Amino acid sequence: MPKRKDIKSISKNLLFIFLIFLTISAIFALFSQPFEQEKEISLSQLVKDIEEEKIGKIIVSGNEISITYLDETKAKTRKETEIALSDALLNYGLSQEKINKANIGIEEEGGLLFWLGPLSIIILPLLFFLLFFWLIFRQAKTGAMQAFNFGKAKARLFGAEGQPKEKITFKDVAGLKEAKQELEEIVDFLKNPKKYLKMGAKIPRGVLLMGPPGTGKTLLARAVASEAGVPFFSISGSEFIEMFVGVGSSRVRDLFSTAKKQQPSIIFIDELDAIGRVRGAGIGGGHDEREQTLNQILVEMDGFEKEATTLVFAATNRPDVLDPALLRPGRFDRRVILDLPDISGREEILKIHCRGKPLSLNINMREVAERTPGFSGADLANVVNEAAILAARKNKHQVFQEEFLDSIEKVLLGPERKSHILSEKEKKMAAFHEAGHALVSAIIPGTEPVRKVSIVARGMAAGYTLKVPTEERRLKTKSEFLAEMAVLLGGYTAERLKFKEISTGAANDLERASELARKLVKEYGMSSLGPISFGEKEELVFLGKEISEQRNYSEKVAAQIDKEIAKFIKNAESTAQKLLSKNKKLLEKIAKTLIEKETIEKEEFESLFKPSKPIKPAKIKSAKKIKKAKIKKKT
Repeated sequence: MPKRKDIKSISKNLLFIFLIFLTISAIFALFSQPFEQEKEISLSQLVKDIEEEKIGKIIVSGNEISITYLDETKAKTRKETEIALSDALLNYGLSQEKINKANIGIEEEGGLLFWLGPLSIIILPLLFFLLFFWLIFRQAKTGAMQAFNFGKAKARLFGAEGQPKEKITFKDVAGLKEAKQELEEIVDFLKNPKKYLKMGAKIPRGVLLMGPPGTGKTLLARAVASEAGVPFFSISGSEFIEMFVGVGSSRVRDLFSTAKKQQPSIIFIDELDAIGRVRGAGIGGGHDEREQTLNQILVEMDGFEKEATTLVFAATNRPDVLDPALLRPGRFDRRVILDLPDISGREEILKIHCRGKPLSLNINMREVAERTPGFSGADLANVVNEAAILAARKNKHQVFQEEFLDSIEKVLLGPERKSHILSEKEKKMAAFHEAGHALVSAIIPGTEPVRKVSIVARGMAAGYTLKVPTEERRLKTKSEFLAEMAVLLGGYTAERLKFKEISTGAANDLERASELARKLVKEYGMSSLGPISFGEKEELVFLGKEISEQRNYSEKVAAQIDKEIAKFIKNAESTAQKLLSKNKKLLEKIAKTLIEKETIEKEEFESLFKPSKPIKPAKIKSAKKIKKAKIKKKT
């Protein structure tokens, strides 16, 4: 099936040929058909017209005679080659006096048009055919070259002689201390391979970089190549696959063959999961071609000689879908995990991305790092870039702390929608909704402190409550999950408490709370059903990112799971209702301040907030206790 680029090239050539035809036709028309057709007369008629003194001028050019009459009409005739015109006219009986009055002029044969006319009839068709066949052969040659290059790998080369060098070292990669330590051995091996080979050591043939998107997998691989000073062949997993059978395998062979010629070298395959998924899950078509490409990669990686110094780096954020044969020792021996940066790592990353930017002297990068938990390196780069854009938009000459804090919210929630004006009723409902979230979060233990509360629309949200953790957390307890669900339902409960009805503003909160309750029951084993994991998730390859769940439990257990989820939600609603009812005046005070100022920062919120008596985690009822309380009430 021809590509769109080839179709465009053929169409362009056809249009060019059509224009050539049109030009040749115009030239032939110009030479073969004069604009004014001349009348041809006999020599005796010319003698008669001279006798009657109708002739204005006669031009003789060789044997051709051009006649111009007094009325500006034109005609032409011919004479014999051996005799002059005057002699021919005398032979026809015309007097010498009449001949002298006829105004006869002589013009020599020649000029460009004299030679171009006859030659163009022969040369132009010949040139046209030569050009036509040249275009055909050129197109055929291009197609043949494309056919030969079709199986070549389109890898980008960095670090070789004559190639543009962009130095990226480990100093340009902030954080990731453990990952860099793992890769220092690789760099040392590429620099001094004999040291390891003498000891009988086998260096890892493949290094798999695993981590969430934006954590610096590609950057770290390029840093290894720069530190070692070796050629770096970079290619994406999707660039191997084509519609034609065998192309992917051919490109794999070509890539490894090229890399071995320049060893020591590094092959980097980005997004390995595009071709490295578990085999046997496809349904014909392109999946068969993908599996053949994967088979060729397995063969090439397993076929390295012991002394080979060509290493394969690969990056993926989906190691769970990779084929087991790809992960076995001897192929990808070493797996390097790249986590999201902690607060110190985020601060270092921010400083790297701030290089070359005019920053204010009072910039506090620690505060920016504290407000960005869960951000990857790419997210932090986006924060710095958005801060610079905001400063430029305000015509400032430096980037201040204000722009950094605004850019965090822009990256998290989207830009401010100041044109999205709420009515008085909507504004009041949004204020009580966000005040409910903030108040429950401030009172209940085990939640993150409130940093900012706003009813200014951002992105898809009409308002938001920004919470920032005081410390990095890797594990969460059941009481913290219950507290989080209570905070999520704080806005829903506040609306119902104040207005005796609920709005659509709580839709996202209900979705998140329901998902959290479902995880508590089915994944974390934190319900009364015990420490059991329910459901097996499977990825449907032919549906892309779709995830299906295979039930490994009965319908009776499914009904119990639904009941447990509903109990968790009811428990969270009851906790939020209890807290807001006890602190109704404080809820009114926070909502009123929000209506007036639209935004409350941490310091002002803490000055408004004076809780009565904090609820201890033990007092947050579990679903089981709520059930027992209802039974006692009935009895």
